[in-house]
Amino acid sequence: MASTAVNPTRMELTRLKKRLVTARRGHKLLKDKRDELMRQFFDIVRRNRELRAKVEEGLTQAYAGMKVASAVMSSDFLEQALLYPSQSVSLTMDSRNIMSVQTPVYHFQRENDNKGGIFPYGYAQTSGELDDAIAAFSDIFEEMLELAQIEKTMQLMAQEIERTRRRVNALEYVMIPDMEESIRYITMKLDENERSNTVRLMKVKDMVLNEAHNYETY
Repeated sequence: MASTAVNPTRMELTRLKKRLVTARRGHKLLKDKRDELMRQFFDIVRRNRELRAKVEEGLTQAYAGMKVASAVMSSDFLEQALLYPSQSVSLTMDSRNIMSVQTPVYHFQRENDNKGGIFPYGYAQTSGELDDAIAAFSDIFEEMLELAQIEKTMQLMAQEIERTRRRVNALEYVMIPDMEESIRYITMKLDENERSNTVRLMKVKDMVLNEAHNYETY
């Protein structure tokens, strides 16, 4: 056990007691951090569930529109209509600190806010179903980006929760019990030494009195 490897001195006892106080304080802080991470993690999970359902519904509608458009338009003309995009977008990333976890924040910016700018073709020779599909893809793009942001945040927070949980368990089940056991061991040894010293002193006193006064204490 850990207690047999320590030096049973008062200096070591003082040092271990200080470490134990620090370990208990750290254990409480880590537990509080773990609990708060879990609370925020479940809030993000709920938001992820809602957003994923919305994205899946939007993609289903968009793909359904594309299927209808491909049925009423030739594949060659459909490919030509979508060959050259008419609008560019920019994507930047910042970070946000959530309980010491650096999570990504994506910013999506269109080239312009003109709704008609998303269509890379003229309206005369294309179907309305293609317009609806392109509009659906455009509308769902920002939600898809937010979903990617949330899922990356969930991944990073899950990793931090696991790391924090391991630290809490290491303190709670290994380090703190070992230090408590070592403190008990040193205290026991010091008490034994103190009793032994007391007995030796009493014997020395009796010997001194006996030699000085030819008197033996009973």
